[in-house]
Amino acid sequence: MKRIAIIVVILILAGIACFIFRQRFSDCLVSRRTDAYVRAQMKEQRIPGLALSVARDGKLIKAQGYGLANVELHVRVKPETLFQTGSVGKQFTATAVMMLVEQSKVGLEDPITKYFDGAPASWKGITLRNLLTHTSGIPDYTEVKGSDGQPLIDLRQDYTESELLQKFETLPLDFPPGTQWKYSNTGYVLLGILIHKVTGEFYGDYLHEHIFAPLGMTATRIISEADIIPNRSAGYQLVKGELKNQDWVAPSLNTTADGALYTNVLDMAKWDAALYTEKLLKKASLGEMWSAVRMANGKTYPYGFGWDVTADHGHRLIAHDGAWQGFTTNISRYVDDKLTVIVLTNLDSDHSNPTKIARGVAGLYIPSLKATESRPAAGAQP
Repeated sequence: MKRIAIIVVILILAGIACFIFRQRFSDCLVSRRTDAYVRAQMKEQRIPGLALSVARDGKLIKAQGYGLANVELHVRVKPETLFQTGSVGKQFTATAVMMLVEQSKVGLEDPITKYFDGAPASWKGITLRNLLTHTSGIPDYTEVKGSDGQPLIDLRQDYTESELLQKFETLPLDFPPGTQWKYSNTGYVLLGILIHKVTGEFYGDYLHEHIFAPLGMTATRIISEADIIPNRSAGYQLVKGELKNQDWVAPSLNTTADGALYTNVLDMAKWDAALYTEKLLKKASLGEMWSAVRMANGKTYPYGFGWDVTADHGHRLIAHDGAWQGFTTNISRYVDDKLTVIVLTNLDSDHSNPTKIARGVAGLYIPSLKATESRPAAGAQP
C-alpha cells in the first residue's frame, strides 16, 4: 500500500510538472507570435515606440518594449519606459471618487452644486454619477469655442482650478442631465477639482497617497515637463508623413484629472492585479464602476465610471483607451478569461491604434477571439 501511495504521488507530481511545462511552452510560443504581430503593426502604423504587458490571473506573464522611446537619442523602449496615459487616467480619478463614496464623504446622487458654490442654475440637475458616466450634458472643453470664436481653453496658457471652473460654468448644456451619453473631458476635470475641495489635497497627491503608493506603483505620477523623470519617453506626431515632436501644452493643463499621468506597463500590471481584489475598493463599488450607465429613458450605454463595459466576440471586456500629446494607450481586461493586455505607444491618435493592437494580442492568447478593427482613442484630450 505504501509503495502504491508513493507511485500515485509521483504520478500526480509528474502530471502537475507536465501541465506547467506545457503551459510555459505554450506561453513561449504565443509570446514569440505576439512579438511578430506587434512589430508588424508598428511598421504598418509607423509607431516609433511601444510597450506591452500581458497578465493572466493578475500575474504578469509578458512585459516587453519595442522600438524607440526617444528617436533623437536612439533610446530603446523597455518595460520601465514611461508613457502618458491619456484618458486611461480617468479610471484612477473614478476610483478616487468611489473611495470618497465608501467613506461617505460624497454621494453618487449628490448634485454637483453642493460642491461648486455659484454654479449656474443649469447644473442643479447634474450629479456626480453624471460626471463619472459622461451623461452630464456639459460639453467637452476640447471641442468648444468661446464668444470670440477661439477655443474656450488655450492649451498654451496656464489656468488655475478656479479659472477653469469659471470657464466651464459659461457653457450651455448639450442636453438635459441623464438623457444622453456624450464623452466629456470637462466632467473629469471637474471631478479632480471636486476631489481637491472635499479632501483638501490636489487630486494628483490624493492618487499618489491612496492608490499609487499602496499598490507599489512607484513610477506612476502626474505629468511634469520640469522634473527630471527617469525613463520618460518622447511623444510624436506624423505631419504630412514626417515624424515630428508632440505639440507643447501649458504645464497646468497637464495636471488635470481627465488623464494627465505618466505610467509604464509594469505599474499598470500592478493596477490590473489590484482590481481582482478589494485592496482599494469593495467588490460592490467595482461592480458599480463596471456597469453600463442607464439613461432617464431606461436605455443603457456601454460605459461605467471611467471604463468602457462591452464584449469582444462574446467575451466580457472592461477597457479604455486614451490619446494626448503624441501618445496613445489602451488597457483591455477580459475579466472572465482573467487576461489583460496593456499597450502604450508614443505616436498621435490620428495614426496609431493601440486598441487594435491590444485586441490582436488578446486573440493570440484567447483563440476564440479574432483581431478586429476598433474605434480610435476616445477624446482629443486625455
